[in-house]
Amino acid sequence: MPLMSVTTVASSLAAALVRVQNAQNAQNADEDVPVTIGGEAAREAARRELSDPKYHQNDPGLLQRALEWVWDTIGRLLSSAAGVTPGGWVGLLAVGLLVLVLVVALRLRMGSVRAALPSGGRGVFGDRPRTAAEHRTAAERHAAAGDWSRAVQERMRALVRALEERALLDPRPGRTADEAAAEAGRVLPGHAAELRSAALVFDEVTYAGRPADAQAYSALRTLDTAVGKARPDLAGSTSSGGGR
Repeated sequence: MPLMSVTTVASSLAAALVRVQNAQNAQNADEDVPVTIGGEAAREAARRELSDPKYHQNDPGLLQRALEWVWDTIGRLLSSAAGVTPGGWVGLLAVGLLVLVLVVALRLRMGSVRAALPSGGRGVFGDRPRTAAEHRTAAERHAAAGDWSRAVQERMRALVRALEERALLDPRPGRTADEAAAEAGRVLPGHAAELRSAALVFDEVTYAGRPADAQAYSALRTLDTAVGKARPDLAGSTSSGGGR
């Protein structure tokens, strides 16, 4: 509070106390004893004086008081955290940096988060049709170069295309990996669980940006070979509305 304001308030309080004392002196004019102001009377006089609007013209507004409360609360929380963290503020800063590094590492490991897919996802195949053999050749080429993500994608496409070439799945543009796995699982129930797992790996690599590895590709290549040798359950597929 500025010095002038403090002086003004002090003078006003003194004047208020004088008025109270004068009033008591008037009531006790006939008594020959000095009159002193009691503590309660002094507090009441001060309260009435300070309630005058002229003392509150420069008070902070509601928004300013709210912001001050927020910053004070944040400051107390940080101070409390620094008090219980080894090393105080330096230790708290080190913990914050460690958390940031872990978040960045996790982001790099999981791959960038992409926009949500439209309903039904995207098709397994690209724009240019290829045979199962062509997809397998591309998969092996990517695997030899250590590009496991593309190798997994091409091997899954080879698997689905081979089922279409064997007339176990109807050729259908826009079919997703999940749909292909579900339909193929009805034709080849012995591999249904593996097909669902393969479709999940394909989706994570293709849409979530998660990198594949040699183990994932090896499992998918083994599944492709096994599915190519498996005998279909045509009765089961017909009864469930699957492929021919």
